[in-house]
Amino acid sequence: MKRLLFSICLLASAAISPAQKAVDEKEAMRSLIDKQFKFAQQQYQILAKTTPDNRMPKTFYAKSNRLETSDTQWWCSGFYPGSLLYIYEYTKDQATLKEAEKRLAILEKEKHYTGNHDLGFMMFCSFGNAYRITGKAAYKPTIDTAAASLVTRYRPAAKVIQSWNSNKLWKGPVIIDNLMNLELLAWVSDHGGDPKYKEIAIHHADTSLKNHFRSDYSSYHVVDYDMTTGKVLKKGTAQGAFDESAWSRGQGWALYGYAMMYRFTKNKRYLEQAKNIAHFIINNPNMPADQVPYWDFNAPGIPNTYRDASAAAVIASALLELGQYSSKSEQKLFVGEAKKMIVSLSSAAYSAKPGQNGGFLLMHSTGALPLKSEIDVPLSYADYYYLEALMRYKNWYL
Repeated sequence: MKRLLFSICLLASAAISPAQKAVDEKEAMRSLIDKQFKFAQQQYQILAKTTPDNRMPKTFYAKSNRLETSDTQWWCSGFYPGSLLYIYEYTKDQATLKEAEKRLAILEKEKHYTGNHDLGFMMFCSFGNAYRITGKAAYKPTIDTAAASLVTRYRPAAKVIQSWNSNKLWKGPVIIDNLMNLELLAWVSDHGGDPKYKEIAIHHADTSLKNHFRSDYSSYHVVDYDMTTGKVLKKGTAQGAFDESAWSRGQGWALYGYAMMYRFTKNKRYLEQAKNIAHFIINNPNMPADQVPYWDFNAPGIPNTYRDASAAAVIASALLELGQYSSKSEQKLFVGEAKKMIVSLSSAAYSAKPGQNGGFLLMHSTGALPLKSEIDVPLSYADYYYLEALMRYKNWYL
């Protein structure tokens, strides 16, 4: 009898064709994405109520039940309105849009900010999405002005945008995160703005490709330049485990940055760089089975150390874009790995229970462990890139 039942089960499984299996998998992802966006809408209602009108949510500390917020000059200030806009794009919920517009209004003044390189994070993740989703012409001048502010940090002799101002540790620091701000410049040039903005973005991408990477395609976090000559003074880290380590979120910024720059330029050097970075991440022996990286690929104490859900979210979103520019076999690999990350992040291991986590979506991100800052907490940018990955999967692969 047992043999008969076993044979019936085998026949039943064989009867499911590869095509039907693909349909079932797509339906499962459709369901997951729908569930997570509805969950996000509910969670962000909590953030809307608990975040002061002139502030942005930053993180939440469960032990003390404390929401930490920031002013609008903090580099993460664009992620909350950007997340709201992704939620609105999917759900069409008008209350969510109204909250996004309320936060855009307090952020708008930062289009003039020149204190560091973060204008892309601040203004394009927010106003860029607002313009794309709503089509409101009033948003475009804000984006254009932000690009003009960002290029004030371009240093022609070194052909880079200086990330932070000089300090005791660094004379002319450029961090790998800076690649993410190039989208603002390239987009503005491609939409009626000054062509020099895109030229600056290309110069920065080229210089970073030359100086920021090791032979295995892992990236340094910080490269210090003499901005008058372009000479590299030293290479190191601020948020990674040590100077020669591969800080996980930094690898995500690098992957995302070159995939994005290929979109704007069709320069095959950028595409190849993105693919090589992707393979470094995917094949890394210290990548956990659930595809959510430790905070640094070379962190001391692996596997008994912190994860970084934000790194997984950034990497997943980047892999989905990279898949658009890849052969069928490569696309299968890149999208398949991104899917694993999305499924893990959507599980109970990383996705908060409704009404908890201060209103944030994802748990277990690591901001800057060496600085003892934001360790094993939710982070606004983890949510943002997670929602972006969900939206990209829905739009491109379902």
